[in-house]
This record gives sequence, C-alpha cells and structure tokens, in this order.
Amino acid sequence: MMPNIDPRALKSMMDKMGMKQTEIRATRVVIETDNSNIVVENPQVVQIEMQGVKSFQVSGSVNTVAKEVKVDINDDDIRTVAEQSGVSNLDLVKKTLEETNGDIAEAIMKLRK
Repeated sequence: MMPNIDPRALKSMMDKMGMKQTEIRATRVVIETDNSNIVVENPQVVQIEMQGVKSFQVSGSVNTVAKEVKVDINDDDIRTVAEQSGVSNLDLVKKTLEETNGDIAEAIMKLRK
C-alpha cells in the first residue's frame, strides 16, 4: 500500500478511476517460458482490472525449474551429419546431434574438430 493513505480513501479513489482489485486464492502459479518454468509456491495473487484490461500481481516463494527438451532426431539427420563430417560411428553422430539439440550444422562442426 501507499504510505499515509487511508485504505478506504484509496479504495474510493480506485473506484472513481474504474479500477477493481480482486484477491485470487491460488495454491501455486506456474509461468512457462521456452527454457524453464517459473513456479511460485504459496502465492499471493491480486487481479487488477482497469478499462477492461486485467493484470495480475503475484508474490511468493519463487523457484525456477529447467525444462527437459526432447529433440526428435531421425535417421536422415544422422546420415547427413555422418556424411558431411566424415564420421562413420553413427552412435557418436546421434549423441552429438542430441548434445546440439538437433542442430545439424553445429553437430557437423563439432565432429570435424
């Protein structure tokens, strides 16, 4: 809250501005990103609505959990990397493709070293 402002006066000002504030009883909040999930345990969630736009304020204990990315590596990719890198060990080629998240060019460059 803002210092030195009566909570009732603040609510009245918010009402005049068309703002609505609602507390949401949540047990956990998860924000998914490309590489990880941000998990908020024991959250305090407030929904603020103003001019038809809803915003959320979230606070609590935050943990970041890395996502496991499973890359689909097919036989054509393995053959292409093996041919271009000159490596005949297909298991090594597949392992290198997994390490590079399926990036064929990067796998070829790693194997050529």
